[in-house]
Amino acid sequence: MTKEEASERYQIPLKILQEYENWNLCGEVKTGMGAWQYDDQDLERLGMIMTLHQTGFDQKEIREYMELYLAGEETAAERMRILKEKRDAALDEIHFQEKKLESLDYLRYQIRKNMEEKERIFTNQKKASEVSQKQRQKKDKKT
Repeated sequence: MTKEEASERYQIPLKILQEYENWNLCGEVKTGMGAWQYDDQDLERLGMIMTLHQTGFDQKEIREYMELYLAGEETAAERMRILKEKRDAALDEIHFQEKKLESLDYLRYQIRKNMEEKERIFTNQKKASEVSQKQRQKKDKKT
């Protein structure tokens, strides 16, 4: 399968495929009629690369991770360490975003509370005005 076919079929950006080719991650160059040919193993690795991209790895980190992956099971602990660091960073970001949401919710609550108080005061003033007007009307009828 060519780069263009792999890109179209698996929705992999051509930029990522080009990086993959430049990194020589498949060991031996597999070309057919001058074009790189992707096999199932390449597509599996590309799936991992896409996952790493989507989870916030930059190009350098992806290359490092993939080189460790290709080195075999003896690098599992190091890969686990890398993934844990990324996971911890993602959790820190989630907690930071949650705090921002809490602050935004508090500000919204304050505005709602203020609006409700103004509405309550306006309603009370309107009722007092209506009562006063009715009292004047009764007084006017008597005179």
